[in-house]
Amino acid sequence: MQLYYADVLKPRSVCAVARLLESPIEYVYLDLGKGEHLTPDYRKLNPNAKVPTLVDGERVLWESNAIMCYLADKAGTSLWPRDTARQIDIVRWFGWNAEHFTACSGALYFEYVIKPRFSLGEADETAVESALADFRRHAAVLDAHLQGRTYLVGETLSVADFAVAVTLPYADQARLPLEEFPDVQRWHDQLNALDAWRSPFPAH
Repeated sequence: MQLYYADVLKPRSVCAVARLLESPIEYVYLDLGKGEHLTPDYRKLNPNAKVPTLVDGERVLWESNAIMCYLADKAGTSLWPRDTARQIDIVRWFGWNAEHFTACSGALYFEYVIKPRFSLGEADETAVESALADFRRHAAVLDAHLQGRTYLVGETLSVADFAVAVTLPYADQARLPLEEFPDVQRWHDQLNALDAWRSPFPAH
């Protein structure tokens, strides 16, 4: 299998899952600053010209959630559980995260991490103010859900945890007020105990 990635937000969760599972992957780094994700050859694999993309024989997958589920299923692990009820709950968290939590925390990541890295100008204070308000609202929902729970879905780690937490390693850089949400902070501290989560990206 080949995994095309860059050391940015969405590939982080996929690389973490792949490392945790010790998946037999050849990592192919794309330099976004040089436009390596925009080449005709790469667009044949991923017409969105984004990362990550997984190639497994004739199968080509893009979108980080789908790739995480595929790797977990292929490895036969409980990260993608076998019971339908938990699978449906994971899909629920995928949807909520995409529409709400990572939508706003990712906006702050873009303003404070991506813009300086790729020389895209100063942070837009209006966008920051709106994203912070949304972050606090949605982080409160997540915090309440995590009270008395170790993981998002059931009693064991799942791909839902990797998806929803993907912006949290950048909390300081992205100025996410995690200290206001103790159960979110506790949950993320648990993920940080995993080497694969703390250091997901291979050397390139």
